[in-house]
Amino acid sequence: MQQIDLSSIIDPLLAWYDQNRRPLPWRDSPTPYHVWLSEIMLQQTRIEAVIPYYHRFLSVCPSVKALSEVDGDQLMKLWEGLGYYSRARNLKAAARVIMERYDGELPTSYEALLSLPGIGAYTAGAIASIAFGLPEPAVDGNVLRVITRLTADESDIMKETTKRHVTASLRAIYPRDKARAANMTQALMELGEQVCIPNGAPRCEACPLGATCRSRALGLTDRIPVRAPKKARKIQLRTVFMLMHEDKVALRKREDKGLLSGLWEFVGTEEALDAPSARAWLAEQGIIADRLIVAPDAVHIFTHIEWHMRGYFVLCSDAPREVMSQPLVWVTRADLRESYALPTAFRSFVRALDDFCSDET
Repeated sequence: MQQIDLSSIIDPLLAWYDQNRRPLPWRDSPTPYHVWLSEIMLQQTRIEAVIPYYHRFLSVCPSVKALSEVDGDQLMKLWEGLGYYSRARNLKAAARVIMERYDGELPTSYEALLSLPGIGAYTAGAIASIAFGLPEPAVDGNVLRVITRLTADESDIMKETTKRHVTASLRAIYPRDKARAANMTQALMELGEQVCIPNGAPRCEACPLGATCRSRALGLTDRIPVRAPKKARKIQLRTVFMLMHEDKVALRKREDKGLLSGLWEFVGTEEALDAPSARAWLAEQGIIADRLIVAPDAVHIFTHIEWHMRGYFVLCSDAPREVMSQPLVWVTRADLRESYALPTAFRSFVRALDDFCSDET
């Protein structure tokens, strides 16, 4: 890392933040609970997408106590569409710990926060600084990008050693004043989201740290941050069956472990079946298809894998209670929208189902 005095960025950065901070709902009343909830929601998700989820979540779980008691299916429905559903499960698990050990109030130390389910170094730092004014940095991709560009550091930001180094460098210069520590964390995030942006050229002309930035001076902003190439995602083939009887469609709940655990899904199999093979597979499960209609294919991309899915609408003469020893529930499309949490991976099939039913009536 190029040797520059990082403490010199504090005053211009905080002055810029005072003038450019966006009015976000979790900034209006930054209670520890609100900070925690927003930071968990914002992981892997754009701010614009999070805001309506944040408001809806708080309408049902306005407190740690309410979160600790919320029904599991309702929790998943509140989270439906945000993805990375383990985040929601960890929120509830952490809420229970907070109720049991801390009388319903988030602990005020970085170490205690770090011990809670689903809270890692970044989230612990964000809560500690924003909610409690502690001099603890929160180092995510935005902050890594800002600091490595600022210092012309060509270390791989995907390596834990780089993250630890940036964290230690920031912790050494963080303001001890509570309000300034809270604003320092948010200012670094804001700068990375609005100016020192991840995709496309950084807006150096609008940066309050432009005169200090080593990458700008050396013409390295297109090379930094350095990130090792990601491994190619594994492709998994699937067939999705929308079993329909009268005005209802069949759902089954995924197992409690693994990808998308505990969520609802349409019946399916982990192979790509053409129409004759699909009929044969259904017959093996004791399902006689009065009609089998091809649905639009879909692709869903996870972090490390891709699902390439073939879909079928299946009109059944009866409503079987189970498939492959897994119980089925038969729900209306209204219930599907309002009460059952389906992963985003199946969202295109839900839309296709609505279109199909509209065409049939």
